[in-house]
Amino acid sequence: MNTAKSSPKDVFLHLLAIIALYFSAGSFIALIFQYINLGYPDLVSSDGYYGLQSIYAVMRWSIASLIIIFPVYLFTTRALINSYNKEPDKRELRIRKWLVYFTLFVAALIIMGDLVALIFNLLNGELTVRFLLKILTILFVAGAVFGYYIYDLKNIKRDIAKYLVYGVIITVFISVVIGFFVVGSPTEERLRRYDDRRVQDLQFIQGEVLNYWLNKERLPTSLADIQDSIRGVVMPNDPATNEEYIYKIKDNENLIFVLCSDFDLPSLRDDEALKIYPDRLAGNWRHDSGMICFERVIDKDFYRPKSEIIPQIPAKL
Repeated sequence: MNTAKSSPKDVFLHLLAIIALYFSAGSFIALIFQYINLGYPDLVSSDGYYGLQSIYAVMRWSIASLIIIFPVYLFTTRALINSYNKEPDKRELRIRKWLVYFTLFVAALIIMGDLVALIFNLLNGELTVRFLLKILTILFVAGAVFGYYIYDLKNIKRDIAKYLVYGVIITVFISVVIGFFVVGSPTEERLRRYDDRRVQDLQFIQGEVLNYWLNKERLPTSLADIQDSIRGVVMPNDPATNEEYIYKIKDNENLIFVLCSDFDLPSLRDDEALKIYPDRLAGNWRHDSGMICFERVIDKDFYRPKSEIIPQIPAKL
């Protein structure tokens, strides 16, 4: 007869362990998915530079989650195992059985859903390496969770479960270490954010140069000409050095001007997508490291000054 009763500590540990498990599994799946996205890019839906930035952002969040939450799951699970060893009757606690069975239920649904998706895409002729690897990732995670808790629930000899746990720990550790090499160091990411800010500033300046020409039908001689206190237009400076960006008129008659900035790193390149869409993804703002200049031409046939759009009202006699 089971005489053990659940204490607040038991409830806390069981809930914390299950929640940490769900978050850890989700973070691991998200991290592996990004590795797959990098290794097998979807050329149809590729967003070039911003797609890569999104992938790296998800990777950083997943790595951070695994570094904090996965050890919490391991420590709470270890505490629960020690508690079971001291009081074997606690294996029969209702909260434990409810949470374990619910976890098995979710894992079983995921496995069945993945198998259905696998067969559907196979019949639909859309089975790709990218899709297959993602299916295998989910099957691995759901299968590991399902297998471990089946052994735990039946209280079978724990050698197999122990090896399964060690395998999962090693797999998560390796995936996190690889992630650090893929996303780069925090210093490198800081420099890349500076470069992103520089590109945004140059885009803003470009827009204001165009707006200046549309209103005055001439290029500004310097960035100071674009300053407008009424509209609140202030020319940005380099975020790291606070130096002014370089603006030059290359050909006044043909409306050609140049914008320059000193970049810390080369921009991210979606090389696979560039092979398929070299023109669309070449990008107006792709750059190497160092002083890079972007030449821009205002097309008079496309951009019409206001004097040609708004009819001039003759002065009254």
